[in-house]
Amino acid sequence: MAERTTNNKSLLIRTVVLAAAFIAVVAGMVIMTRGETSANQSVGTQTFLEQFVISGGPIVWFILMPASVVMVYLAVQYLLTIRRAVLLPGDADREVVVPAGHLSAREYIDSLGGRGDFVSTAVARSVSHGAGDWFKMRDACFESLQEQAISLVRKIEWLNLIGNVSPMVGLFGTVFGMIKLFNSIVTSGGQPAPAQLAGGISVALVTTFWGLAIAIPALALYGIFRNRIEILANEALAMAEEVLPKVRRRLIAQQKQQLPEQPLPMKPPIRKKRSAENITPSAAQ
Repeated sequence: MAERTTNNKSLLIRTVVLAAAFIAVVAGMVIMTRGETSANQSVGTQTFLEQFVISGGPIVWFILMPASVVMVYLAVQYLLTIRRAVLLPGDADREVVVPAGHLSAREYIDSLGGRGDFVSTAVARSVSHGAGDWFKMRDACFESLQEQAISLVRKIEWLNLIGNVSPMVGLFGTVFGMIKLFNSIVTSGGQPAPAQLAGGISVALVTTFWGLAIAIPALALYGIFRNRIEILANEALAMAEEVLPKVRRRLIAQQKQQLPEQPLPMKPPIRKKRSAENITPSAAQ
């Protein structure tokens, strides 16, 4: 129940941050172009907002601009979380090995639970599922590292999805703009004015611009993050293979120290056998 509440709060926070980012982007563009409006009206030119946002139509307003905000949000989030200082800190091996010498297995697992890096999570799972068996601990460690890497790759797949879908949406806007252009030619009797053609051409070019502007950084960041995850996961595997035997030896030694000393069993007194020579005459009779 507590975990579900935490997830709901996290989702709510992300939604609020996305909405605030979208509002900030729109407000910033409006503020930037407000000062240009009066000067541009005198010479008959358009502002940046009019050229690259308003002229794009609903495809830009409701699909491509929100996609750009989501892409920027995900990029910032992954830049903060998918990095060496978080996933594979330099003191990970020392911080994992040292507590094993003075904590029980359960206390040791709890102490590693709050770290969240590759090695700590893998070692905590190996201790929890291995029960002191070396082969089980090694397999659990490898499975944990693999699951962590796959989980991160699944998260960054959103960047890959945005990067692949955005050009398709831009292409859709291009087709939509060309349809508007040819319709204006038909409605004008084959001799349209340049202003009538400009609307369709603007939609076609602006949507293509936004699609490429979103796709290029999204796919580039996806490739960078994927390579970073693979490199850190491989380094974490090598570190875990070095750390795990030390942790196992320390936990076994700590467990032996915590066992109460058993008292030695009392040996019964040894009774000497009476020989025939020691038998008295009275006893022999």
